[in-house]
Amino acid sequence: MSVYLDNAATTRPCEPAVSAVFQCMVEDYGNPSSLHKLGLNAEQRVEDARKAIAAALVCDPQCITFTSGATECNNTAVFGAAQNYGKRKKKIVVSAIEHPSLAEPIKYLEEKSGFEVVRIKPSRNGEISEEDFMSAVDEDTFFASCMLVNNETGSIQPVRKVFSYIKRNFPECITHCDAVQGFMKIPIRSADIFADIIVVSGHKVHAVKGVGAMFVKKGIRIPPMLMGGGQERGKRSGTESVPLISGFGAAVRALMPTMSVAHENAEKITAYLLKKLSRLDYVTVNSIAENRSPYITNFSVEGIRSEIMLHFLETQNVYVSSGSACSKGAHSSVLTALGIPDRLADSAIRVSIGRTTTMGEIDALINAVQEGYGKLAKK
Repeated sequence: MSVYLDNAATTRPCEPAVSAVFQCMVEDYGNPSSLHKLGLNAEQRVEDARKAIAAALVCDPQCITFTSGATECNNTAVFGAAQNYGKRKKKIVVSAIEHPSLAEPIKYLEEKSGFEVVRIKPSRNGEISEEDFMSAVDEDTFFASCMLVNNETGSIQPVRKVFSYIKRNFPECITHCDAVQGFMKIPIRSADIFADIIVVSGHKVHAVKGVGAMFVKKGIRIPPMLMGGGQERGKRSGTESVPLISGFGAAVRALMPTMSVAHENAEKITAYLLKKLSRLDYVTVNSIAENRSPYITNFSVEGIRSEIMLHFLETQNVYVSSGSACSKGAHSSVLTALGIPDRLADSAIRVSIGRTTTMGEIDALINAVQEGYGKLAKK
């Protein structure tokens, strides 16, 4: 039996999501822009999903735009904000632990267009300093971004406090939050975190890959990256992927009512994991923030490179990762920003549990790590 502990990379689609996808492929397969019955049925599927995502974020459904995923959302937010709000103001303030889908477009603007970028480094526990972030924002800042939950360590960032300060003092500054690892795991009310833009992804919440959604507050003008047919109210051209969007909505509707129960279970599972890890003197836990998501735990097995341990665990049918799946083994910029020594960063393992993870699966992980250390450390 496989032990899947890489849910921060992707999750297994839930049955309601799979059922919705299938129905849209074999029954409601019309183009949602068509005016006949099949088209109207498909359009209704999209709008039902839009309402589900909006309900989860507590916002107006008209503020939700569907895309191909969080990467497209983040790129659209960065380049769109630069196009509309970065003509006079040239400063961007961002946390130093953002996902590459946000960090890379910002780096592009810095190198190719001369924008000033201030990256706020976290403390050793993985949390961004509220004071450092707020003091970096000034009248010349047009875009400020801070993720809600870090995808490698699980640390929860002080988004609400930072963004509320920015909107009070610099209301024209666009505030952006990558909430991919927080969505459907901790409560997110769009108004409460003072974000103009919020990004979420389907395949992180038991929907299927290839669909994401972007909340854009009314009055915020973010031009589309894709132009053509004017779908999504002109915000994202291209025929909507009705099966994927419908599956996203179905997953959110099905799992939203049990979010708090799932969170409590995740806390119990993670407490058990940490207790087990504490007994291994060759393991160092990197996820040490007091305020963090119980769904993600990062630790290092000293003396054994991440990919070597990862592939050994795979032989034991235990599946974890060495960090962000988008990095594909590259050195972790997040752990570097935390000041973690290279010897530990190069040995880091990320365990990300899901709604169905059991303590028995944690036992299997620990047993496999112990066996792996016993065999690999000698080599």
